[in-house]
Amino acid sequence: MSDLDVEQSNEKLLIDVGSTYFKLSRTGHIEQHLRDFNKDILDDLMYKCGKTVEGFAKDDVYICSSANGGLTTLIIGITNTFSLKYATNIAFNSGINIIDTVLYQNIEDYSLPSDLIDVVIIVGGINSHGNIFSANLYNYLAQLRYSNIVFVGNEIDVPAIKENIENIDILPNIIDDRLHIVEEHLREYLTNLYQKDIEGKEDIKHLYDITSNQIFPTPYIVNKTLPLINAKFSVVNPFILLDIGGATTDIHYSKDLVDDNLVTENEYDRLVFKKLGVYKSKQSLIFAAKNNEFVYELLMHLKVTENIFEEQSEKSTKILMQLAIFLVLCKISHYRKAYINLKLLAINSIVLTGGITKVLTSDEIEDIISFFYKKILNSEHNPMTVLDSNYDIWTLGTVNTDVDADTYISTKEERGK
Repeated sequence: MSDLDVEQSNEKLLIDVGSTYFKLSRTGHIEQHLRDFNKDILDDLMYKCGKTVEGFAKDDVYICSSANGGLTTLIIGITNTFSLKYATNIAFNSGINIIDTVLYQNIEDYSLPSDLIDVVIIVGGINSHGNIFSANLYNYLAQLRYSNIVFVGNEIDVPAIKENIENIDILPNIIDDRLHIVEEHLREYLTNLYQKDIEGKEDIKHLYDITSNQIFPTPYIVNKTLPLINAKFSVVNPFILLDIGGATTDIHYSKDLVDDNLVTENEYDRLVFKKLGVYKSKQSLIFAAKNNEFVYELLMHLKVTENIFEEQSEKSTKILMQLAIFLVLCKISHYRKAYINLKLLAINSIVLTGGITKVLTSDEIEDIISFFYKKILNSEHNPMTVLDSNYDIWTLGTVNTDVDADTYISTKEERGK
């Protein structure tokens, strides 16, 4: 198809910029390119795919990205059952990376994160109960390094919070009087923070030279995609989707797999493990492997030794990918108490996407999943494995976003100044 034909067909060009690859999708065609980290993202993209990109009007180019690493978040809440769980759920599904959660009653016992935090979320109480927070909160925040802070707790505490915390954003409570979750305000706030973060990073900001649409976090787009997944793949519910890439491992799962009844608009939730990537977070992946009591048995099963961790080879990359699958399944099972434990014995399908699909075969993936179920869950359960080998699941959700129109218009105007 010529450039003129592309333009006249009025089709969409979808681009995903990842930490290792960027992907382009147009009708009937997917292409992937390993990024050149010595070049600006836009320069690299145009060098490799310039003729394709130039064939599309800016209104017809849709971009999502995880190349800026996502926003880091600390959440302070009153209870694990409601405030922390609700805020964590909203943050994960907005494409945010949570570095820690702090139970307010024990705030003095928590160590302070050394890194700069992009956003702190404070939540707790229903609107008929207040006077929850005191000097303990303010003293902790005074020692914390953060760029943004938002309060989404009870309305009675708002005056005190505003008086004691400078530059804090106040949003409606995420907990209603029936203890249900109200997610849209915080979700929109976090999505827009991600947008501002992108605009502050020059090489991603330059992508607005080729699109007039908002650039969204890739994990947010993937979560939007999941209700549409059967349009491309034969997936049997309930299922989990593992997105294992260079920097992180994300899990998207159907809510049938959890006992918690979060009243939310989303049919699917998301977890992110920021230190389980195979390239950028390789050392933390190896550290996690060495601290898992079953990994050495798994290495024996794979007919390698721990010396594989020191190698730089195609085989070592394969082993690390297989370990990432095993470790992340451990983290969401009863073996390790994480943010949430999934009903893994109820899973009918495991969908794999991301860089892993370019490295491992179906047999190599199924071998690890079978080992996990037998060793950790003592079960012969065998979920169906589905590989998104073209890495195009994300394309289903790219043009199906629901960002607030007024907010998006204002960001477009700011970019034009």
